[in-house]
Order: sequence, then C-alpha cells, then structure tokens
Amino acid sequence: MVTVAQPQAPQRTATTATTTGTHRALATRHLGPNWYASVMGTAIIANAGATLPVHLPGLRTACTAVWALSLLMLVALLGARTLHWIHHRDQARAHLLDPAVAPFYGCLSMALLAVGAGALLVGEDWIGTGAAVALDTVLFAAGTAIGLAAAVAIPYLMVVKHRIEPGQASPVWLLPVVAPMVSAAVGPLLVPHLPAGQPQETLLFACLAMFGLSLLTTLVMLPVIFARLLTGGPLPLALTPTLFLVLGPLGQSTTAANKFADTAAAGVVPAPYDQGFAVFAVLYGVPVMGFALLWLALAGAMVLRARRKGMGFAMTWWAFTFPVGTCVTGAEGLAKHTGLAVYDWLAVALFVLLVAAWAVALTQTLRGLLSGKLLAAPR
Repeated sequence: MVTVAQPQAPQRTATTATTTGTHRALATRHLGPNWYASVMGTAIIANAGATLPVHLPGLRTACTAVWALSLLMLVALLGARTLHWIHHRDQARAHLLDPAVAPFYGCLSMALLAVGAGALLVGEDWIGTGAAVALDTVLFAAGTAIGLAAAVAIPYLMVVKHRIEPGQASPVWLLPVVAPMVSAAVGPLLVPHLPAGQPQETLLFACLAMFGLSLLTTLVMLPVIFARLLTGGPLPLALTPTLFLVLGPLGQSTTAANKFADTAAAGVVPAPYDQGFAVFAVLYGVPVMGFALLWLALAGAMVLRARRKGMGFAMTWWAFTFPVGTCVTGAEGLAKHTGLAVYDWLAVALFVLLVAAWAVALTQTLRGLLSGKLLAAPR
C-alpha cells in the first residue's frame, strides 16, 4: 500500500500545480496595458488629496492608505503583465500592432510615476523619508525611460505598422505623448533631494524639456481629435469616457508649470529665471485651466448622452479619474500662486468629483474581476 501511495501524491501535486499555472496563464491572456489606468487613477487620489487646500481630520491618513493600495495594485499588475508577456507573446505583439491598444503602453509609465510621486507626498509618513526617496527615484527613472520610449515608439508604429483611417482618431492617442508631461510634473519633487547646484538645476531643466516635448506633441494631436468629433460624430458608446483623457495634458501641464515655480523659488536657478517661472505658471496655467473646464463640460455632456443611450461599464471608465486628478493638482497650484480662493474651491469640487468617479470605477472593476467578464476574450 505504501508503494502504491507514494508515487500518487507527487502525481496529484504536479497535476494541481500544472492546472493552477495554466489557469493563471489563461487569466492573463487578455490583460492589456490599459489596466495600468486603474493604478494611475488610484494613485492620483493620494497625490491630489495630499495638497488639497482644506484640512479635514483623517484626510492625510486616508490618502496614505489609498497610496498604499495603488502600490499593491502596481506590484500585482506588473506581475500579471509579466506572465502575459511570458505565456502570451503572440497576444502582446498583437496589442502593439493594434492602433486601439498600443497607445495604452503609455499608461505603464504614468502608473510608475504616479505611485512614485505618492511615496514622497504621503508615503513617507509610513515608510520614512529615506525609503520614500529611494522608491520614488527608482519609479521615476523607470517611468521616465519607459515614457520617453513610448512617446517615440508608439507614434512610429502608428505611422509604419498601423493602418489608420481618418475617422479612427481617438483621445487615446494622447496617452503615450502625455507620459513625459507626468515626468515633468513629478520630477521637481526629487530636486530638493539632489546635491545643490548643477544636479538640481539639470533635473529641473530636464523636466522643463519634457514639458515642451509633451506639450508640442499634444498641440499637434488635439486638432486631429477635435476634427474627428466634428466631422465623424460622437465616439462609440464604450469609448466616450476617453474624451476625459484630453484633460490629462491640460491639467498635468498646469501642475508642472506650478511645480517649476515652486522649485525655482527655492533657489535652484539664479535670478531672473526664478521669477520667470512664477510668472509663467500663472500666465500659462490660468488660460489652460479655463480650456480644461470647457472641455470638462463638453466631455461630461457627451458622457451623459452616451449613458442615456445605454453605455455600460468598461475599463475606459478609468478615464474619469487620473485626468480629473491632474486638474485638481493644477487648480491647487494656481490657488497657491494667484492667492485666489476660487481656485481653492475649484480644487475641492474637482476632488469630490474625482473620488466619486474613482469609487464607481473601482467597484465596477472589482465586480467585473469577480465575475470574470473583464478578463474574458473581447467580443
């Protein structure tokens, strides 16, 4: 009996392990790069709430907890996407060759950058300043490198490999080119932790260069996207939430301009450039935030229309989170540099909208994961 029983136990264990591994591999086959948007949308809650111009009991603790959740989500998603590339390289290559999916590779960069920034803004309360600086340094370096690569590689694929019709222009195209703008906005957080002089000034001006890179590319793409709406009519229902992605470069560039002013004021750059950054933050940020609010109203009206026509939940709903969060941080920066209370109230109102959108998107995502619908093959 012992002789029979001994070989059976390893056989069951091996079979179980093989079955579990197969199920895990199959579960990641349709896990696309768009899932990083959930990490971005979670991290921005912490980053925006950390500098909100109101002091509510427990707000910072709640923001730190949300940041910790975003860090766990990032680690889990990086592991799942690694399995995707190992077991489903054909699908991964198909994603890169799909003009509707490839731009989402910019989300990986922004997820790394958003979580890294949160480490310095709120995460240091729990892990300490040294660990927060180290974590942000690693994530900022990786996120910036990936973002710059995506900003070149994805447009290259769109020109050389993708076959795009004029009516296929989409706000999703902004994702890879806005990633360097996120680097520009969060990079100044690391400047005070570098040696004074050339290292600090170099990082600040590198962020300014990425600001220009992203802004000019966005200005090239936005007319194409708006022309598509005017000539082609509303986007398909499931894609309508992606209209909110236009808010990303608007709010993030306003945030970056204000961060530059804060950093320059600390003596990183010599006069008169230190004052020039402060002037630029206001003269650039105020009109861009005005356009952002106009687009928010337009996109909101289009979403309400799509909802009335039966728009159901899809992962595109995460577009309601990170772009709105960048407008919160942009309004916070303008409130600081203009001294106008209206921007304080704008930041608070947008933050309430952000939290509500995040709660809905997170709840629906968890429900879709438990039911298996979100990881099923697309119809």
